Amino acid sequence: MDIPLITRWRQRHVPARFAVFGDGGRPDPETLAELLGECQLLRDRAAEDGVELDDSAASLSALDQLVPSWRDEEEQALDRLGNDAGLYLGTVIVRTVPGAGWEVSPNGSPVVRLATGREIDTVELGHAWAENGSPELSQVLAETAED
Repeated sequence: MDIPLITRWRQRHVPARFAVFGDGGRPDPETLAELLGECQLLRDRAAEDGVELDDSAASLSALDQLVPSWRDEEEQALDRLGNDAGLYLGTVIVRTVPGAGWEVSPNGSPVVRLATGREIDTVELGHAWAENGSPELSQVLAETAED
């Protein structure tokens, strides 16, 4: 039974998912990396504090040293910043750790898969970092590089 009011509500409240497909119905790694590496809110905030995000390990260390003024902001802005922090962390891991790459999990969210097969939910880690500063992004990269 189709109830228009409920149908419209569901369309607005279904979790967002995305798809970036290449040949064979699998995500195109380059397109996926480019899309997920944008992180514009985080890049803008870092630039305001004089930190250039160049997708390097050093830029993660610089982010860890920033004074977390964003923690006083509304929940929606903090959520977006956490997403960006996680995606940026994943971008640095993919670009610096041999064999690492972006994957789309069965629930539609991006994760980083290491050469060992281990999956890292960098977005979850980014949210924790944005909310309370832990784990440090540079430490996550260092631990990941050891795998």
